[in-house]
Amino acid sequence: MIEIYDTTLRDGTQGEGFNLSVTDKLRIAKKLDDLGVAFIEGGWPGSNPKDVEFFERAKEMEWKNARIAAFGSTCRVKGGPEDDANIKALIDAETPVCTIFGKTWTLHVFEVLQTTLEDNLRIIEQSVAYLKAKGKYVIYDAEHFFDGYKADREYALMTLQAAIRGGAERVVLCDTNGGTMPWEVEQIIKEIKPILNHPIGIHTHNDGDCAVVNTLVAIREGAIHIQGTINGVGERCGNANLISCIADVELKLGKKCLPEGNLLHLYEISHFVNEVANITPNDHAPYVGRSAFAHKGGVHVAAMRRSEQSYQHIRPEIVGNKMRVVISDLSGRGNILSKAEEEGIDTSNNELVVGVLNEIKELENRGFSYEAAEASVTMMLKRQQPNYVPPFELIDFSTTIQHRQGRGLFVEAMVKVKINGQVLHTVAEGNGPVNALDLALRKALQPNYPQIATFHLADFKVRILDSSEGTEAITRVLIDTHNDSKRWSTVGASENIIEASWQALIDSIEYGLSVL
Repeated sequence: MIEIYDTTLRDGTQGEGFNLSVTDKLRIAKKLDDLGVAFIEGGWPGSNPKDVEFFERAKEMEWKNARIAAFGSTCRVKGGPEDDANIKALIDAETPVCTIFGKTWTLHVFEVLQTTLEDNLRIIEQSVAYLKAKGKYVIYDAEHFFDGYKADREYALMTLQAAIRGGAERVVLCDTNGGTMPWEVEQIIKEIKPILNHPIGIHTHNDGDCAVVNTLVAIREGAIHIQGTINGVGERCGNANLISCIADVELKLGKKCLPEGNLLHLYEISHFVNEVANITPNDHAPYVGRSAFAHKGGVHVAAMRRSEQSYQHIRPEIVGNKMRVVISDLSGRGNILSKAEEEGIDTSNNELVVGVLNEIKELENRGFSYEAAEASVTMMLKRQQPNYVPPFELIDFSTTIQHRQGRGLFVEAMVKVKINGQVLHTVAEGNGPVNALDLALRKALQPNYPQIATFHLADFKVRILDSSEGTEAITRVLIDTHNDSKRWSTVGASENIIEASWQALIDSIEYGLSVL
């Protein structure tokens, strides 16, 4: 069993733009415990009041799978652990596990600690031994291990042996600067493992974009303990991404690191951490990104319809994700068939399918983009069905923008629609022409379709496709809408931004009324 040691709440929060309150940290910790990680590093209790509060609250909570770890350093030079404030803070945190780091690299011993090689070995051994005597499970993080090993092999090994003599349960090899290459990790672990004859772990940073692969190499060479963060957050370029590490270890290396059946929660926890930290998810993240199993090319989709293994390395459901078919000018007939089947639309009429495909290619050539506007594709398919009756029919619309003395900007929209044979003519004011059109359309539709009150505009994106054309350029508008249970996206494109917005708005409302 490979141990997963999560340091999202400590090392992860050192990443620029990744900030968590105490309540945020506790919520994420509970999710990590549910996932089944072995250790959750809550913070550095000697560094700030927030981490002190986290440990105070964490010790009152029940943990099913994980042991909570407090993080700190060895005692200061020219002193001992018994009177060191940092060591005292670790003990006061009352966690079952204490993780301390020490110096491996002679450069750090001389230039950062400004002490002797012998004194550095002393404080490593004594700090570990003191915490062990206090009943703690001690993990020793060998900071800058790989750089230190390359600088002075014998001394780097002596620092690990000092921690082992002190009683460390695990010695963790840290690529703190993140620049070690996979073949170096492989060779170094091959050399040290028989000498140490002790359980080792791996802690890598991603400055060379090798954090995950370096972690996997270490596991192949006998490491039993992985340190990293959810989504790879952390200082500079981040840490090893535990999402990828866990999936790769279980699915590619065939080793267990989570309780049985918990792998399918990877998608959930990845997005949960992003949501709590108010970070936009990476759609292209391996395993858990929205695009991780998205298929756009017509040839790929055609093959996928015959065998899902043809263009997917795993079944997305294993990690809680799902396959998606993306519609664009690169689509083939299979893309349209897959989208229609997904929405429960009859695809027996081949001419209809080919007609929609050709229309999409033509519209994309004119500036539309259907990759992120799947609801617009659905409406194109539904409108081609012989028995489809639209919920409303547009007759006219107009907008007026005026500047009135004493009032300022005044925006008004008029909409005339037909619903069940009845013509409705409504007017609304808004803070802009699109907002006014939206309000006027809703006013006309709501008496017949009260569910429209649950449709909320979530996002409105405008993109100028050819800025060299100036004010005559084609404008693309993407609208995201959601109700209580679903979110959908629609698109419009025109030289007139109002018309482009109206196209996307109509698709959005009609999709919500006729599909949901």
